Amino acid sequence: MPEYKSKSYSHIIKIVLILIIVAVAGVYVRAKVLPGSFGEFGHYRGDAVKDEINRPLRNGTNASCLVCHPYIREMHLKGVHHTVSCEFCHGPVADHVKDGKVIARLPKKQGRDIKILCLRCHNQIIRARPKESIKMISMPQHLKEKHVRTDHICNQCHNVHAPLMWVKQARAMVGVEEDSK
Repeated sequence: MPEYKSKSYSHIIKIVLILIIVAVAGVYVRAKVLPGSFGEFGHYRGDAVKDEINRPLRNGTNASCLVCHPYIREMHLKGVHHTVSCEFCHGPVADHVKDGKVIARLPKKQGRDIKILCLRCHNQIIRARPKESIKMISMPQHLKEKHVRTDHICNQCHNVHAPLMWVKQARAMVGVEEDSK
């Protein structure tokens, strides 16, 4: 077998020089492109914290909503939805109020939108919810079991802020015992 020995190492020197140039160029570009605060608090831009602090608030708390909505406040706080954020269904408070003044009306959910909102939490198909704390239903079976039309919307039987309020009132009027479900 013939041996191929090169007397010249110029090809190796060229490759090493090219690799060194690429490495130096990479370090230079990285230094120019990366912000100065990168890596300050881990593997991200340190100034991002300041940016987030200066971003205007979009969300509020239930307390910020219930100040102006006292009728809903009483119902909501007594109902099973007292832990659900108003913004989960109604959207960000910043779209409705700014500096204590109403700037716009939030769109009112109607029809199918109400059913979609309710099923975000109560859909039996989503198996990630704790059955002990959230009543799970399957549509349209739930409506068939209750002997109502399958095109019924949740708020035709339930008050969305206190879902069991109307159901309990109806049961009391007709003398039906509460079921354990």
